[in-house]
Amino acid sequence: MKFLEELKLSYQSGGSCEKIIFWNIGIAIPVLLVNAFFKDAFESFLVVFSLSSQWEEVLHKPWTLITYAFIHANFLHLLFNMIMLNFVGRLFYTYFTNKQFLVVYFFGAIFSGFFFVLTSKFFGMENILVGASGAIMSIIFATVSYNPSYALKMPLIGVIKIWHIAAVLVLIDLIQIPVDNTGGHIAHLAGALFGFLYVKILLIGFDLANVFDTFKKVIGPKKATTKGTPFTKIHRNPAPKAEKVGVVVRKVDKNIKQQQVDDILDKISKSGYDSLTKEEKDFLFKAGDN
Repeated sequence: MKFLEELKLSYQSGGSCEKIIFWNIGIAIPVLLVNAFFKDAFESFLVVFSLSSQWEEVLHKPWTLITYAFIHANFLHLLFNMIMLNFVGRLFYTYFTNKQFLVVYFFGAIFSGFFFVLTSKFFGMENILVGASGAIMSIIFATVSYNPSYALKMPLIGVIKIWHIAAVLVLIDLIQIPVDNTGGHIAHLAGALFGFLYVKILLIGFDLANVFDTFKKVIGPKKATTKGTPFTKIHRNPAPKAEKVGVVVRKVDKNIKQQQVDDILDKISKSGYDSLTKEEKDFLFKAGDN
């Protein structure tokens, strides 16, 4: 139970990148276990949620343009992608927000899947696509496009700029296209292109992330308004003093509790979850249940 409590706290205190990693692992592990013991069930699952290279299949199952990115071929595929996502996600947050991470990740996945299907006829592909690599490439290249000179200190290598890493990744995909996993490498390159385009459009002054806010305003519930009310004056009965004091006390208590939560979350962001005391962990867990 303690392990589950700590997982819950890590999920609640994490940003969009951490939550996406949780979702990837939470979906991929049971699916891979099914693959290990029930091959037929796994193949049926792939038919429904993986991305087909055939347009007809995609039109009948449009959700696969997103769901394929949460399915992985094996545990090594999952492990490598999640390590890479955790690494580049930290770099991404140097310049961007949680909302922008979600936009780049999900639209990058869709863009990658779209190009996979679009080029399938040209390359004569009749297969399926799974994995988060295209979305992760979008995160990488959004960061690289914003600041290509960002320097990293790599073990055994020394200081290296992130555009060097990005260039190597692109070169590997270009070389591998005619050799093996053609569709996967095309999806990688498409994801890289989306990340690059997102930042270039952002620097012009248009943030694709703001589309979500506009969409919410359009479809969101409208505030109720009153028209033509015959009353020109509203009479309010003053609350008794004792009740008024009680309200103030409850607000103060709530503010103090929120401040404690904020302080603990700040501590996690600076020193990690393991730096918390037992009392702080218990307090944060109880606060999350309220």
